[in-house]
Amino acid sequence: MKRSTGARYVCQSCGAVSPKWSGRCDACGEWNTIIEEPAEARATATRTGRVRPGRIEFVGLEGTAEPPPRARTGIDELDRVLGGGLVPASAVLVGGDPGIGKSTLLLQAACAMAANGSRVLYISGEEAVDQLRLRARRLDLRAPSLELASAINVTEIAAHLEGARDALLVVIDSIQTMWLDTIDSAPGTVSQVRACAFELIRLAKSRGFGLVLVGHVTKDGALAGPRVLEHMVDAVLYFEGDRGHQFRILRAAKNRFGATDEIGVFAMTDRGLAEVANPSALFLAERRGNIAGSAVFAGLEGTRPVLLEVQVLLSAAGGAAPRRAVVGWDSARLAMLLAVLETRCGLKLAGQDVYLNVAGGLRISEPAADLAVAAALVSAATGQPTSAGAVYFGEVGLSGEVRQVAQSEARLKEAAKLGFAQAVLPRRIARGGARLVAPDGLRLVEIGHLSDLVALFAPETQATIGE
Repeated sequence: MKRSTGARYVCQSCGAVSPKWSGRCDACGEWNTIIEEPAEARATATRTGRVRPGRIEFVGLEGTAEPPPRARTGIDELDRVLGGGLVPASAVLVGGDPGIGKSTLLLQAACAMAANGSRVLYISGEEAVDQLRLRARRLDLRAPSLELASAINVTEIAAHLEGARDALLVVIDSIQTMWLDTIDSAPGTVSQVRACAFELIRLAKSRGFGLVLVGHVTKDGALAGPRVLEHMVDAVLYFEGDRGHQFRILRAAKNRFGATDEIGVFAMTDRGLAEVANPSALFLAERRGNIAGSAVFAGLEGTRPVLLEVQVLLSAAGGAAPRRAVVGWDSARLAMLLAVLETRCGLKLAGQDVYLNVAGGLRISEPAADLAVAAALVSAATGQPTSAGAVYFGEVGLSGEVRQVAQSEARLKEAAKLGFAQAVLPRRIARGGARLVAPDGLRLVEIGHLSDLVALFAPETQATIGE
């Protein structure tokens, strides 16, 4: 039987199109993700009507109209990541692992906005209305004006949204469950996700309401569906966290209306997600300062300074190759630090297993954590605990030099606010006679090389450590 020429083969992981079926996608390397899909219609005149070509009008960069005010969601941590609130007529994509709290966060935000008098529509393709009400009662959420619906047909949803001119926010949970009857494929496929998202975003832009799409993620942590989905929306937020910890981190991977380096910190409780206004105190609440191998890092997430505990455990290698286990940091950077400490400072760590953990479940990505990790490694190697009242930050180079990092003042102010008495940081090179001013009660210890850090732990045996 002759196969129809209208079919094509699409990878459900990355959206790549192939002329024939194969077991492995050449674009992303995933196995068994290519399925046959009918070709999409080239024209949408039956749905939107035929449009006559017209002239394009260009305008200048300086406009006279004021930008519309942002809508506050009622959750300060969410507003921080969005850049100050929800922009009207914007589309936001929220992704995260199953059960991490995406739907809980958005239901809390929807209830908070509806309670303030705004019209909010929450459309779920995964849960029935009674299930949404049951969750709201469990979380003790009260917003009688919140409008709930359980639907997956985008044509029916669009027909209702066309008349919802006073809606401020529309939540779609989730985009992978939506279905458009003009596309001959199952919900969740690349063509369906792309077409449904386009139709919903078009409505949001034309009607002026904020649109929030919930997206599933793959086993690698990337958003499922075509990559073009991330280009279509205005902001992409990732909700991260470890189920073994109560903390949840909301990050912006893309934001057309704000910064992409801000984070929102939440704690999962039996009443839903609670905002964490001071994450440093929460991350250090269970810290014991008299244990070797522990150091406090004065980090920075966006504009927010955060203090975290870095823990290191060394043990004799049981096999031929020593083990390097890292949680919350870059394993390649740990390997570099171990090589620098052994080559430049004389620490013998090559024959030991190294276990590194960032307590609290937060992942560190900035190079400023090098000095704190090095302090934890030296502390574990010498058996001497770091000072309970000291924080560390600084970047380490391959020659062992300790380099400057950005926004040292903000890090020091956070350390002083939490009662720390000492900060170990890179030696500052004065510019025009200006010096770094320490907050009251905080003593600065400036070092220029990792050997100076080793000397802080064992000054009399610096040359013989690890031998």
